[in-house]
Amino acid sequence: MRRLALPASLLLGLLFAAAAQAGEFRCVGDDGGVLYDAPSREATPLYVVTKYYPLEIISQTEAWAKVRDQSGVLSWIEKRSLGEKHMVVVIAPRAEVRQRAEDAAPVSFTALQDVALELVGVLPGGWLHVRHADGAEGWLRSSQVWGG
Repeated sequence: MRRLALPASLLLGLLFAAAAQAGEFRCVGDDGGVLYDAPSREATPLYVVTKYYPLEIISQTEAWAKVRDQSGVLSWIEKRSLGEKHMVVVIAPRAEVRQRAEDAAPVSFTALQDVALELVGVLPGGWLHVRHADGAEGWLRSSQVWGG
């Protein structure tokens, strides 16, 4: 078996390019949006998504964004349907949002599965600072949400 040896500079360049492309998240704006199977209003509509639903941006054209949702489905959405907030969606059956970024901290509030939360900040160690639509804030583990 032969191994292909890549120069270290090329390998690092590929890794940085992949990292730069991954992880850009946007949410659907206030008016909701439609996910299509191609970048055109003439394409087949797949789903209607509500405001604040988080989507991962895969690629973009001038007017359209290719996105991935929490289930891994790829589709297209008009860029004008995207909002500026960075939202996450709870994937755990129940997520206890803590008053501090500590497992033993008192619970600030509990969010049920599929609830969207605004991502306010990130700490090393997997803690996310989130805000509920009603204004309640706190910290939860990144493993309990998708979109961060």
